[in-house]
Formats: sequence, structure tokens, C-alpha cells
Amino acid sequence: MLAPAALPTPLERLTDPVLERAGVELRLKRDDLLHPAVPGNKWRKLAPNLALAGEQGHTRLLTFGGAYSTHLRATAAAARALGLSSVGLVRGEELAAAPRNWSLRAAEESGMELAFLSRSEYRRVVGRSADGAVPAELTDRWGRCLVLPEGGSNAAAVTGAAGIPAEIPDLGARDVLCCPVGTGGTLAGIAAGLPPGARALGVAVLRGGEGYLEAEVARLHRAAYGREFANWRIDHGHHGGGYGKVPAELEAFAADFEARHGIALERRYVAKALLAVRDLAGAGGLAPGTRVTVVVTGLPDPVRRTPDGS
Repeated sequence: MLAPAALPTPLERLTDPVLERAGVELRLKRDDLLHPAVPGNKWRKLAPNLALAGEQGHTRLLTFGGAYSTHLRATAAAARALGLSSVGLVRGEELAAAPRNWSLRAAEESGMELAFLSRSEYRRVVGRSADGAVPAELTDRWGRCLVLPEGGSNAAAVTGAAGIPAEIPDLGARDVLCCPVGTGGTLAGIAAGLPPGARALGVAVLRGGEGYLEAEVARLHRAAYGREFANWRIDHGHHGGGYGKVPAELEAFAADFEARHGIALERRYVAKALLAVRDLAGAGGLAPGTRVTVVVTGLPDPVRRTPDGS
């Protein structure tokens, strides 16, 4: 059985000299403390999909991810706890014969069956599954299953992420809720759950996502709510060189943050969002009196990876 989540997650106020000079208040929404096996936005997005699997009588989950995908590990852990089987389609056929890294090994130890696809085949299958359709080749090989998109971002996931602002009291016109953006589901949910006047800021963690990520968030809003929302935007200037990249400036910022605040910081998503808030405030991109709440969407990797993501 899946252990219950620790809700609501804590809200912590931090002091930062750059933000203080800009007249900007900073808080953290500690979703990294939400669940031991399925932390942060992974629980927010998976929980409604797991409920859907139960309602529809599914016994197998199938999803997609890269070599270090937190989503694959979280899906595998949740499936095992609920007595479901799980399949992970992994980007990179060359990984099939290589020794398993710590992330893929953890997924397999939770019972997930891994299948490795070439990058072109992976893009094709992920694209065909984006709107909830199940390609015939998947059911032919693995039978009936609930297919979760890459990153777990679908209409059900958006409604789960919409619960984040509901846990934060007194949100109003001076508030900005900020989160990193990989596939758009968490940002879409936050924006949909905000009260009038409050705004959402997403920080893209992948390079070249301009336009594409905005379209994805709008698509997810239509899928979940039948309408689009206008209370959000995405910053594309803090991806750090691309998905999974941690340049020296970002590493130095994260290490200094940890030393000053005693909070271990996940580098490839959360640190980018925090650095974006600091830089925007310092450059006057956030008006004096703004209160920014950064959602800590996940835990640091248990094994430190190199800056190029290996």
C-alpha cells in the first residue's frame, strides 16, 4: 500500500540580500518533503492517475523517461506499493547493454520492466501517446495498460498540481508562485488553481523550448478544464545550457544557497527556478512588494552527477 502524503507541505520564508534590496519576499513551498518514495510534483501528478487506474481496473502502468528520470523511479515505486506492474520505455537504445545507472537500477528494483528505444523511435512513440491514445504496438507487446505521458503531465496530473496553491493561505495580487518547467504539467496546475490576481511563473529547464512549452501548458489547460488561463508566463533564460545541464554558475549558486539556508537543493530543476527568481529580482523584473513562493518540486539526486548529466 502506498503511504499517505504529508499534506499540506510546509511553507518557509527565507531572507536573501538580493531580494531584500529589490523589496521582494521569498518563500519555499516544501513539496520535497511530501512523500518518501514519490516526492514533490511526482506525487501531485501521479496520485490522480493512480486513482484513475484503480477506477478503470488497470493492473499495469506504462510510461516514458530518460536515463535519470525521476518520473520513472516514482512511477515504479508507486506501482509496486499498489500491487501494479509497470513498464518504462527509456530514451536511448545504447543503454540496454550498458551497466544500469543508479536511477534505472532503482526503477528495476521496484519491479519496473525497462525497454530501451532509439531516440527517433522514442520521440515517435511519445508523440503518438501525447493525447492519451495508446499505440497498437504498445498494447500488442504489453497488453492493456494505463499509459502515462513523459513526465506524467496529462489532464489528471494538472488537476493534482492545482492543489498546490490551495494549500497556501492569503494568496492575492502581490503573489507569484514559481516552479521549474520540464513538461508543463505542474505549471499548468498551479496557474489553474490560483485565486484572482495571483500569477504563476515557470522557469524552463530545457533549451529551445520557447513557444513549445507555452503551447503545451495551453494544451494541458484545455484538456483539464476546457479553457486557457492568462495568469502565467515562462522564463527561458535560466535553462543552464539545456536539459540536465548544471553549469558552474548554477552549481556555485546552489552550493551557496545550501550553506546559507541548510536546505539540500536539487540542481536540474529547483536550483534553476531559484536562480531565476534572484536574477529577475536583481534586474527589476519583479516589482517591489512582490511575494514569490518557489515550489520545491523534488529531492536532490542521491548520487551526484557530472555537469553534463552523466
